[in-house]
Amino acid sequence: MMRKNMNRGYMQLHVWQDALEYYRGTCPVFRPFPYELKRVASQQIASVDSIHRNVAEGYGRRSLKEYLQFLNIALASAAESVSGLHAYQAAGQINEPTFDALDSLAFKIENGLIKLIQSLQLKQHNGTWEDSFIVRESNASYGSGSLQDPSIP
Repeated sequence: MMRKNMNRGYMQLHVWQDALEYYRGTCPVFRPFPYELKRVASQQIASVDSIHRNVAEGYGRRSLKEYLQFLNIALASAAESVSGLHAYQAAGQINEPTFDALDSLAFKIENGLIKLIQSLQLKQHNGTWEDSFIVRESNASYGSGSLQDPSIP
C-alpha cells in the first residue's frame, strides 16, 4: 500500500523513482565484489544510495534554499557514482553491458536533477516559490484525492 501525505511528495518525482532504480541495479553488481574490493564496492553503493536520500531530504526541508542544496548534493553523488563506473569498467571490474545500463540510468538522473534544479532556481529568481510543502513542484499530479493517509487520525 502506498501511503500519501504532503511530506512524501518527493515519491512522485521521476528523478527520485529513477534514483531508486539505479540503487536497485547497483547493489547486485557490487555486492559480490571480492573481499579486497569491499570498501570500493561499498563506496559505490553508498554514492548511489545518497542520490535518492538527498532528493527526499531536501524535499522534506520545506525551504527552497535547503531543497536546492540537497538537490545539488544528490547531483554530486551522481557524479561520484559515474566516476566510479568509469574506473571499474576501465579496470575490468564491471563489463560493458553492465556499465552501459548503469551509466544510462545515471545520465537520465543527472539530467533530471539539472532540470529540476533549474526549474526551482527560476522560481527563486521570479519570486514564485512558496515555502510550503512542495506538492506543486512534483512532476506528477496527486489527483483529486486527499493527500493524507486515511489510516492516520
